[in-house]
Amino acid sequence: MNSVVLIGRLARDPELRFVPGSGMAVANFTMAIDKGLTREKKQEFESQGRPTADFIRIVVWGKQAENCSQYLSKGKLVAIQGSIQTGSYKTQTGETRYTTEVLANRVEFLEWGERTSTPNRKNDDFSFGSGGFDDYQAIEDDDDVPF
Repeated sequence: MNSVVLIGRLARDPELRFVPGSGMAVANFTMAIDKGLTREKKQEFESQGRPTADFIRIVVWGKQAENCSQYLSKGKLVAIQGSIQTGSYKTQTGETRYTTEVLANRVEFLEWGERTSTPNRKNDDFSFGSGGFDDYQAIEDDDDVPF
């Protein structure tokens, strides 16, 4: 069985591209997955210059790839479910390089909001629609609500 579930933060913005010919969208991004070290171990790793997180490459296809590109950015918390895929390629010098990445079937935005180029935007400044929560009104009488 080849199944993986990861929760982590994006280490960089997703890169969206479209496959020539078919026009299928594909997004690539890297997730930083915390190793779950104790405070003491984390300090020890940091003092030795060792990583306290694993960096995993993620590949997403189709409409989900477009959504990732639009709504995710560096630092956002995300959960993915998918499978591990490996591959290899030859460099220009003839050296063989091996790759490992996760092919995501499902992406859950645990922190999300439309990406903007505004430099003063905070990570927790979510924008769910054009007008935000100001567009909603409280229900005065809940007798008309069907549940």
